[in-house]
Amino acid sequence: MKINPLEILLKHNFDFNKKFYFISGNEKTLIEKINYKIIQEYKRVEKVTVERLDSILDYVDEIGLFENKKIFLVKNCSGLDEKALNKIRESESVFIFAQENSPKIKKIKNIFIKDKDTYLFDCYELDRASKIKLLNEFIKLSEINFGKDLYWFLVEKLDSRYVFFENSLNKILELEQRDINLNNIKKILTINDNGREKIFFNILKKNKEIIEIYRDKIITISDVNDFYFYSKYLCQLIIDCNNESEYDKKIPTYLFKEKSFLIDVFRRYNSKKRKLLVNLLSSTEKSLRKHGGLSLIAGLRFVLNIKKITIS
Repeated sequence: MKINPLEILLKHNFDFNKKFYFISGNEKTLIEKINYKIIQEYKRVEKVTVERLDSILDYVDEIGLFENKKIFLVKNCSGLDEKALNKIRESESVFIFAQENSPKIKKIKNIFIKDKDTYLFDCYELDRASKIKLLNEFIKLSEINFGKDLYWFLVEKLDSRYVFFENSLNKILELEQRDINLNNIKKILTINDNGREKIFFNILKKNKEIIEIYRDKIITISDVNDFYFYSKYLCQLIIDCNNESEYDKKIPTYLFKEKSFLIDVFRRYNSKKRKLLVNLLSSTEKSLRKHGGLSLIAGLRFVLNIKKITIS
């Protein structure tokens, strides 16, 4: 059974009742967090011993009558198939397989998805919706007050890698203040502001200039995804607002320097262009889900398509 990783992090009564846990994806820090969470939950309710295996081929069932339940952390998927799973299914032990995505594990993942004794977690960088869920849960538990603009500032600016996102929230908690403002945040957090998101504010320039800016700012897959989700947010504002007055009110105050540019872009859009923008976001989302992220060339194609729609 495939499970969203956020369920195990946000659902306080999550049912840890499976024999096998398969954790995959390309976001190492989230893979490690899910791995840790599973182990801690088992330790919370009973005595367990954690052991590591290079592969399932190294497993030997040696649990005695009075021994603790064992959790085996399996490093790689060598020798893993339906026959191997069935061989260890009756064991009292629990098995956690953690493996970064690769073409080699696609077939293995399909086995786990269909297996009734399995939870499968696909771990990728946090998108905007995931950040919102995590931030909302943090606010609920901490009872810290964020203003609307600061709230959206954090959603857009905090790191998309889980452990760094979580560490930032912990630093805010350490302030021991109920009301937080932007000055507090900037003093304690290293806000990622290297200009990746600024690419959007250059979409009216010539293609050659956009490409040069993009290549200067976008170096890694993480850069591409950060840029995409930020641009998606700005595109969604254009799509959702019915008129300029509504759009003006929804522009975050921290973007006051870019406000005139954003309004100029909004004025270029009619219903036809909005539909084209919706279609672009939809096709890009499909690619993102299929591949677990956007490639450098896909990100560049995305921004050039936004420009094409805007100036058409």
